[in-house]
Order: sequence, then structure tokens, then C-alpha cells
Amino acid sequence: MTIGLLTTGGTIASAPGTDGVVSVAVTGRELPGVSSLPTQVTVREVALRHSFALSLAEVRSLVGTVRAEAGRHDCLVVTHGTDTLEEIAYLLDLVTPADDPVPVVLTGAQRHAGEPDCDGPRNLADAVRVAASPAARGLGPLVVMDGRIHAARQAVKAHTLALDAFASFNGGPIGEVRRGAVRIWSAPVRPPGFDLSTLPAVLPRVDVVTSYVGADGIQLAACREAGARGIVLEALGAGNPTPGLLAEVRHCITAGLPVLVTSRCAAGPTAAVYGGGGGADLAGLGAMMAGALPSAKARLLLSVALAANALSRLPEHLAA
Repeated sequence: MTIGLLTTGGTIASAPGTDGVVSVAVTGRELPGVSSLPTQVTVREVALRHSFALSLAEVRSLVGTVRAEAGRHDCLVVTHGTDTLEEIAYLLDLVTPADDPVPVVLTGAQRHAGEPDCDGPRNLADAVRVAASPAARGLGPLVVMDGRIHAARQAVKAHTLALDAFASFNGGPIGEVRRGAVRIWSAPVRPPGFDLSTLPAVLPRVDVVTSYVGADGIQLAACREAGARGIVLEALGAGNPTPGLLAEVRHCITAGLPVLVTSRCAAGPTAAVYGGGGGADLAGLGAMMAGALPSAKARLLLSVALAANALSRLPEHLAA
């Protein structure tokens, strides 16, 4: 079995300098834990960056590299910064065919490589074990952190510093790694993916605007006027806007911008339930409820659908 390891930087590859400031500095072959992995891997360093510094174009390029590298191995592990790991995992999920059997597992660390109790080595070893497990085949991209296995669609970073930083609020983890043994107890629902080869290097601009008491819609208007091709409205509760946001969504829809409605809540779906200026009125204007999809992922889905000229495919992904 051939196992590829792609390294991109992040906390797992970071260490403090003489001034105490933590920066990405550890190359792929020098990552703590690589030399003691349970299975031999082929290491390729494709970037040495903090994930918060990546542009969407760079993430699109990285996903292309991952897909190409997956075709050269029986399974693949990718190390990445945790700040945007959920986004690259989901974008990768969107362009991975549902019948692709090659496991791709993403992981990272919450403690940098210079800390004596850094979590990178364990996360990396767990990720390799999952990638090499026959049970991981056909599940699509996975995120492995702190012994838990998450499907790419559900995985979100839920804590800034804790080792168990990732959660799957809607459905829970699909498995775990316990004492070196991989256990998978459920399989994610994955609609047919998009063809990566048809997507441009620069994906269409989609902006995210959040809601709060008294939001007047000025930020939404600014995004529309700045050239956004689509909007994700992070609404209140089950998908309810303020009066100002509702009025501006009307302008966006009239201008031909698709609008996806997510929730400011950490868990639960959006639904067109309330009238009187609520989510039912958003739906009446033509906005689409994004279900349980988080805002950052809804942004990627809408951008990919716009690039593929496939807005008609949004419902099957939003319902998954």
C-alpha cells in the first residue's frame, strides 16, 4: 500500500522564534511524528503557510494538487492549519466523485511543534491509520483530530485552543481512533460532486453577511455593489432576517444574485417557518434555505455552483 503525505504548514508545522512569536517553520519531513509513523509514507511538501493567510485561489489550487496526488496513491493524508481546514475539506468533498474509493484524510494540530505535549504527532499517526483502513474507502474526504473522525461536510472548528477543536454538530463524528484501532460507525451522505476540471482557477466571489439586532442591510448592499456574484446571509435563529436585511435581500434577488440563508446558531437547519418578515418571506423572495450547512461552507458551495453554471444542483447538496 502506498500512502502519500502532503504537508501545507499550519500549527502542526509551527514553532516559536527567538521573540516567542509562533510562525510556520517546520518542513514536511521534519514534522514531529513523521519518523515514527505506524506505516511508511511518501512526504511531499506543497506549502509552508498559515492557513489563515490563504486566498480562495490558493485553496482552489491546493485542492487540485490533492486530487492529483490522490490519484498516485492508495490513500492520502494532508496536514493543514486548523483555522480553514474545514473549508478545504469541504471544497475537496465537493469535487471528489461519490464513487472515488481513495481515502483522503486531513489533520492538523492545536499545539505547535515546539511544545513538549504537542498534539501533532498523535493526530498525524491517527490520520495515517484512518487513511490506511479499508473502512475509510468510499467515505469521501475526512477530518481526523483528537481521535475523532469527522465527515468533511459536517466538520467545523468549534474551539479556538482545545485539542478537541473540531465538532460535527449535525450528526456527530462518524468514527474514532482508539488505542490505534479505527472504528467507523456511520457513512456520510454525499451528493454527486462537481467536475474539478471545469472550474476556473479563480472561483466567483460570494460574500457572507451576518445578522444581529438592528442590522440595516448596509453591509449586504456594499457586497452587492462591490461585485459579489452571490450572497450567504447568516440569519437569526431558523433563518430570520431583520427588516433591513429583508429589504436588501429583495434588491439582491432583483439584481440576479442568488442568496443562501444559513443560521447564526452553531447547530440546526434553517427553514422557511416564520412570516411577518421572517424566513418565510426570504423564501418568498427567492432566497434558498441552506439547511444545516454552515456559512463558510455555504459560500464555497454557492461559488462552485456558480462556476459550474449548476445552480439547479444546489437543492440536492443543501438537503444532504
